[in-house]
Amino acid sequence: MNISDAIRLKRAVRKFQDKPLPEDVIRAILNAGRRSQSSKNEQGWQFIAIRNKDILKALSECGTYAGHLAGAAVGVAILTPNPDGKFQDLFDAGQTAAYMQLMALELGVGSCLASIYEPAKAREILEFPLDWHLRIAISFGYPADEEKLTAPPKKGGRAPLEEIVHWDRW
Repeated sequence: MNISDAIRLKRAVRKFQDKPLPEDVIRAILNAGRRSQSSKNEQGWQFIAIRNKDILKALSECGTYAGHLAGAAVGVAILTPNPDGKFQDLFDAGQTAAYMQLMALELGVGSCLASIYEPAKAREILEFPLDWHLRIAISFGYPADEEKLTAPPKKGGRAPLEEIVHWDRW
């Protein structure tokens, strides 16, 4: 799949088959995140790859719409330095998430972002150091409905480019 098609066709997948992802697939997804761009090449992130179903279930309860983590084959918690610090750290976390999701799509794996609204609870569950913070996790797995991976946009789709782009000035 070329990049244009991946960008156009990528869909959030929230329901997964009860089937593990092979180790090489997990590593390819994580490596794509590792290779993403970062401000000043600081690479200010750490990943926690979660396969344990009990941990995924507990983490899924740390965000209002994070329930899909419970059914994932793998969840990836993206840890960053102080979220009240540099804006670039959170932006870089978003880029690493996008790279992982695009690699997953290429490998036939569905994914969906989860916002973590209870970071203290997440820290208890995942036991990461106090100088790291969690706001974004991603669920990965083979889609329960394989057509959902690249299904056509829902009715309405995206706003036309002309409605959201302003040239030179507003």
